[in-house]
Amino acid sequence: MSDEQLALAAQGGDGEAMRELLEKYKGAVRGVSRSYFLAGGDPEDLVQEGMIGLYAAISDYRAGGMNFKNFAYLCIHRRIQSAVKSASRQKHFPLNSYVPLVNADGQGADVVSPEDPEAALISDEEGREFSEALERELSPAEHRALLAYMEGLSLAEIAAREGKSVKSADNAVQRAKKKAAKLLLRGDRRDKERP
Repeated sequence: MSDEQLALAAQGGDGEAMRELLEKYKGAVRGVSRSYFLAGGDPEDLVQEGMIGLYAAISDYRAGGMNFKNFAYLCIHRRIQSAVKSASRQKHFPLNSYVPLVNADGQGADVVSPEDPEAALISDEEGREFSEALERELSPAEHRALLAYMEGLSLAEIAAREGKSVKSADNAVQRAKKKAAKLLLRGDRRDKERP
């Protein structure tokens, strides 16, 4: 059966069709999740979010629209992005919420937890700045290799796409990951140095 038929069968209660699609797209979920970073989280948290997105894709798929594979990738990406954005908003929570020890009159104070839409805007801006810095720091081959890796392509698929050996593709991905990690560390240090 096609993926589309499996999704419709799963919606009809066919547990085997559901398991087959979940198993078939598990690697894609892992690949997509590698392209994101969850502040204060574990990489497996993003995989779980992606699997929830995949489950939603199976449950919500409607025949006649886009093919199931594209719909599944869209749902997986959106679910993971939503988790990352939510975690990013929480990243600044200690700065935006505090417990004053005493009021100006010397009495105990209540907890203050203001909503901060600015934190979401800053998070989006930081992500854009990181993407731009990554593009500047990486060679074109490293950038292409990293993007392909984050899409979930295997090293063999990246090598075939680039017309290089698997070892060369692996080296490009590893260099890109190291440079990306250094950029993230620089950004964290800058955040800590800010008043």
